[in-house]
Amino acid sequence: MHVLLLGGTTEARSLAGTLLRPGTPGLRVTSSLAGRVASPRGLPGEVRVGGFGGAEGMARWLREHRVDALIDATHPFAETISFHAARAAAATHTPLLAVRRPGWVPVEGDDWRPAGSLAEAAALLPSLGRRVFVTTGRTGLAAFASLDELWFLVRTVDPPEGPCPRRMELLLERGPFDLARERELLRRHRVDVVVTKDSGGSATAPKLTAAREAGVPVVVVRRPPVPEGVPVVPGPEGAVDWLAGLRNGGAEQGS
Repeated sequence: MHVLLLGGTTEARSLAGTLLRPGTPGLRVTSSLAGRVASPRGLPGEVRVGGFGGAEGMARWLREHRVDALIDATHPFAETISFHAARAAAATHTPLLAVRRPGWVPVEGDDWRPAGSLAEAAALLPSLGRRVFVTTGRTGLAAFASLDELWFLVRTVDPPEGPCPRRMELLLERGPFDLARERELLRRHRVDVVVTKDSGGSATAPKLTAAREAGVPVVVVRRPPVPEGVPVVPGPEGAVDWLAGLRNGGAEQGS
């Protein structure tokens, strides 16, 4: 059984390792990485890097490599590849599953301001603060580029692409981040507002706790929806069960 695993996320790495551990014969796993990170962490099994050329290119790859199951374990905000996967799966009649870690949930004391996009987040900032900590990734910073009256601390894994804010300090760091580090970061840079995407998970969640403790508002960009009709599980365990159902003759494919 050939499984194409779209990812590079913590969940994708965990799932690849689980599927290829000793005692699970008969599985071939190919992990596909977009190539956006310069030095991706190692993955077990076969690895391909780069785009497919849209939904049609992915469908062609599925056919040529005789893929039996497609698992979308990409970042919750990797909207384009998720929709390409849905179209390619439909075109080739390949079973498709999405793995999506649960989103963050505010707790007492949080001051969260929801936004539907980076542009909406940028529009909220002038009324919330003057020193902004942005953790939305290396793309999309153009949304903040016109806010010359604000100062930005931007944290990404790799250098950003496209226009950036004029008044900006860049931190090139990879999570996970601990709470003590996040507290010190907010204090040292006198951050008075945080901008993040609702990526979920524990690796970058300490900044939310640090912001709550400091009374700092957080602008949270809502994640895009999973393509309609695609079953979703919250983690690798659900994906393992889904694949077991396929291997056992097409049991129910999740919900």
